[in-house]
Amino acid sequence: MERHIDASAEIADDVELGTYVHIGPGVVIGKGSKIGNFVVIHADTVIGANVAVSDNAVVGRRPMKAAISTLKEVDLPPARIGEGCIIGACVAIYRGSKLGQGVLVADLASVREDVEIGKFTIIGRGAAIENHTTIGNYVKVETNAYITAHSVVEDRCFIAPMVTTSNDNFLGRTKERFKFTKGPHLKKGARVGANATLMPRVVIGEDAVVAAGSVVTRDVPPRKIVAGSPAGIMKDTPEEQLVEMQGYAED
Repeated sequence: MERHIDASAEIADDVELGTYVHIGPGVVIGKGSKIGNFVVIHADTVIGANVAVSDNAVVGRRPMKAAISTLKEVDLPPARIGEGCIIGACVAIYRGSKLGQGVLVADLASVREDVEIGKFTIIGRGAAIENHTTIGNYVKVETNAYITAHSVVEDRCFIAPMVTTSNDNFLGRTKERFKFTKGPHLKKGARVGANATLMPRVVIGEDAVVAAGSVVTRDVPPRKIVAGSPAGIMKDTPEEQLVEMQGYAED
């Protein structure tokens, strides 16, 4: 058998299905969508119209739990993929995630459970978006960036390749860490350069810039450029680079 499609799945008449596709119970796939070869779509996943899912992608899977994992078993809602999204090859999108209109998730990226991604955002090749994270509209998360659990990235932010974020100042030791687990919060228009590291709970202000290779250990004020390890304020963000100066259409 080249495909397995559960009888309860609702698939629009014009959907294109590749070979060796597995579609679980309760799945909904909208008009004009294209599902590649060897794709697995898990139970109850909702895929909007005109979505492209590339070869070997897995959508709507449940998270694994190791024997010593601190994750709690929870009932997750179905994964929801918005209209016009593009899902790359070998991408893993977990149950409980929600992608807005026109999101691109590039090859080899992963989007964990309880993640919400706003419209027209780009998640780059090999990037990892961990659980309980919110990413806004028109965000760019570039190749191999790591966004830790419990982070917030607001609209129009830019995160360069190999950026690393952290949410645990205790490095996995003591139960006290659970009271303080929280990733960074990037305010609207914040930008982070390649190979920068953002420590737990730091706030990167609106239109602030973190220079490449910096280590951010404290909050960054709005419209400031910081650099170094630990990062310190260098100068103001140039006025012509501010979000309000870019002429973007209102959302």
